[in-house]
Amino acid sequence: MSTESTSPATEAAAPAATPASHPSPAPSRSYGGQRSGQRRDGGRREQRRDEPSVPGMLEKVVFINRCAKVVKGGRRFSFAALAVVGDGKGKVGIGYGKANEVPDAIKKGTANAHKHLVSVKLKGDTIPHDVFGEYDGGRVLLRPATSGTGLIAGGAVRAVLEAAGVKNVLTKSMGSNNHIAVVHATLHALQQLRLKADIKVLRQAS
Repeated sequence: MSTESTSPATEAAAPAATPASHPSPAPSRSYGGQRSGQRRDGGRREQRRDEPSVPGMLEKVVFINRCAKVVKGGRRFSFAALAVVGDGKGKVGIGYGKANEVPDAIKKGTANAHKHLVSVKLKGDTIPHDVFGEYDGGRVLLRPATSGTGLIAGGAVRAVLEAAGVKNVLTKSMGSNNHIAVVHATLHALQQLRLKADIKVLRQAS
């Protein structure tokens, strides 16, 4: 009697191949009605603060003051900006602007400074002689310096002198530290400067 032996299958059945599935694109998120990746201002970019509004003019913000008014709902803030502008060749102006936002205050102060430009007498990159300026409580002393000395001055005085085009000078603030007083005292000192030729003409006329 012969018996037939059956052996189990040696090869396992391979799994059926499934088609590659492509994930559906995720829906774009929206923030406030705008699709992601878009600028809310429509791609417009505002002017940078360090870019002068008038080509060839130096614009510097000396001081920004913040004032708080207490009202029923809380506090309301307003800002005032002291700005200095100049061409670096003997013309300089000072302006003061107030607004509810800092950029608007700076814009008003700069525009006001452009309206009040004055010419000062310079001797190269320094001043022709010693001069003393006063305004309210501010008192500033300016002295000429040789080339290479640099601009030895504080923040408010330095801003006015840089805008006017002075590069070598010695200064000393001897009065109030108020920015408005110091800036106007520096401008008053620059307006008193006279060149040798100007003094000679005045002596001949007298």
